[in-house]
Amino acid sequence: MHAAAATPPLTLPGPARRAAHLFPLLAVIVLLATPPLGGDGSATAADAACGVLVVWALLRVLRSGERPLSRRAAIVMGLPVTGICVAAMGAADPATAIAGLGRYLQIFVLVPLAVLLVLRDRDDFRLAAAAVVALALFEGGLGVQQYLTSTGASYMGEDIRAVGTFGASDIMGMATVVSCGLLCSIGLALDPTPGASRTPRRAALGCAALLLVPLAVSFSRGAWIATAVAACTMLLLSGVRRALVVLVALAAAGVVFIGASGSGSQLLQERLASITQVESAPDQSVTDRYTMWAAAELMWRQSPLTGVGLKGFPDHRDAHSSIALSSGSDTAGAGAAFKRQPLLSPHNMYFLVLSEQGLIGVVTLVGAWAALLVAGVRRLRLARRHGAPLDCALVATGLLTWLLVDFFYGDIGGPSTALTALVLGLAAWWGLAARGGARP
Repeated sequence: MHAAAATPPLTLPGPARRAAHLFPLLAVIVLLATPPLGGDGSATAADAACGVLVVWALLRVLRSGERPLSRRAAIVMGLPVTGICVAAMGAADPATAIAGLGRYLQIFVLVPLAVLLVLRDRDDFRLAAAAVVALALFEGGLGVQQYLTSTGASYMGEDIRAVGTFGASDIMGMATVVSCGLLCSIGLALDPTPGASRTPRRAALGCAALLLVPLAVSFSRGAWIATAVAACTMLLLSGVRRALVVLVALAAAGVVFIGASGSGSQLLQERLASITQVESAPDQSVTDRYTMWAAAELMWRQSPLTGVGLKGFPDHRDAHSSIALSSGSDTAGAGAAFKRQPLLSPHNMYFLVLSEQGLIGVVTLVGAWAALLVAGVRRLRLARRHGAPLDCALVATGLLTWLLVDFFYGDIGGPSTALTALVLGLAAWWGLAARGGARP
């Protein structure tokens, strides 16, 4: 009798096997499209995946037995811990302080550090960037459908605001994802390195063109400004002559799009014009924002060194605000009933850190972001000098620039917050990773 043939072991395809160590990171990106697990303001599946990613990175470090970080990387990535912990100790409510401590450590320390440790080379970085583009295309396509069918969030009396799967409670969610996907596409398409493959660059350029539409119908002024600044920065870093050509082409395309958008063109023009009217004729949302910024400044003056403590802004808001502040913002549409959402933050990350963490938080947290930006630009210059590919450098620099500009108009909160941690992780990998794949 012949022995039965042994069943061959189940193996993954070559590309999937090489990228298997990235599955937890890719899971975070995919699960960003899922709604909160327990309703508005609760944890999301992406948050749970972030925990898995952190554990995965820790196990990889323990298994390798190698020193995972350089001294500079350890200082930059660990610097925010000081300000966060000091602010948590100064909070009035211990339960709220513990929750805020966990959230801040997740977004600004643990997940970015896990991304830094999981990525091995430029191919890993490109795969993560491509996953962000894919997520942006999905969310953007859904957002455009919401705009065309009037099933989006309420805006100017019509349910036309594109919000994707994030709903009316997180109107910045889709705009954030689409902006990041757009910048990833631009970075992958702009690589000026001689000999770079044209097919992926053309595909990335096509994705960037498609993502302009959902970004426009998100009606998010902060996302528009941050994306424009980041895209111009990436263009200038890739070459001044190319930047001029692309900017002229984009201006022409913008005129055509607004002219062809029919009834929506007037709304877009009014929204664009409102950017320059924040001083002369601000709407109520801008008035609320300015009022909360002033309240945050007063909180900082009250406790300049340590602030009022993590998650302390809502408790101190009314005592430091003028009567110009409204009771909340109205949300409706995208499958949700009308709801009055309280204003729990100043919608400015820098003022939020200043009010809750004081000068210690600004120096440690904002200082770490500035260090990431400087390190990334320095490595980009080294990569250009050595003739290395610049697509990863452009993506990392563009995403970090977008985040730092967007923080002038928003802060952390909502289901899309996990993407903030991924952006910081990608920037940290490019600027601080000590592996050979990270060096220009």
